[in-house]
Amino acid sequence: MSDASVYIRDLETADIPEAMQLVLAEGWNQTPKDWELFLNNPDNICKCAGIGGKLVGTTTSYNFSNKVAWISMVLVNKAFRGRGISKRLLNSTLNELNNCKNIKLDATEAGRKVYQKLGFVDEYKISRMINSSFDHSIVTGPQIPSEILNPDVATIIEFDRNVFGALRQELIQSWITDFPEKCRILKRKNKIEGFVLGRVGNRFHQIGPVSARTLNDAKSLILVTLKNLIEKPVVVDILNDKPELMQWLTSVGFEKKREFTRMYLKRNPYPGKRTHTFVIGGPEFG
Repeated sequence: MSDASVYIRDLETADIPEAMQLVLAEGWNQTPKDWELFLNNPDNICKCAGIGGKLVGTTTSYNFSNKVAWISMVLVNKAFRGRGISKRLLNSTLNELNNCKNIKLDATEAGRKVYQKLGFVDEYKISRMINSSFDHSIVTGPQIPSEILNPDVATIIEFDRNVFGALRQELIQSWITDFPEKCRILKRKNKIEGFVLGRVGNRFHQIGPVSARTLNDAKSLILVTLKNLIEKPVVVDILNDKPELMQWLTSVGFEKKREFTRMYLKRNPYPGKRTHTFVIGGPEFG
């Protein structure tokens, strides 16, 4: 039931501390820097719900080159659930995205039911795998990928555009700049074969996206990143249609914790290349 005392407004930078309280209450992995990525782009639609001056809910959407809008950070304070807040936040966001060609998200099991009522359709499943303390003894094998140099950045952005389905220049550039130790490129004969990016979360180090032409290349990219994460908690979000990679991750100490469902609203003109997508950048960024 909708609550008339709830108001919806644009989310602002000053709201980040309260928004982070919602993240921490749910045990999610986002950081203030992630919120800044949403808010620093004026093309992104970011909303919050308030009651009497208190922030009780959020929704964000990341605009990728006016082709794909990525819905995420749908959070509502537990004490205020059941009042239709998430639906109002989503409707307010979607109303401002009516010209976007492709609206997508990665849904939790509980969220999926809400999104289905709004017209979202299942695309595929993604599994979250976690290693609470990565064991250095398994870091073996050739370290083929190399550090990303300035001339590589444009190559990675274009490779990602073909794999993801839309241009994510600002996001890719931000991760490479802020977390270079987690970012690598794999090239043969000066041709890109794949890349891995990563970032630091408030609970886990996140590896992803990982895009590559082959399974072995994806494993090499993940392995070289894990080398820098000895005895640290690591999370990866891997497509369920990559069972060999899931088995390998299990063999090196990762455990499956939960699933997300990738969904799109009514139509999906920019599906990307699933064959080259092994690990996503997280449900908040796709």
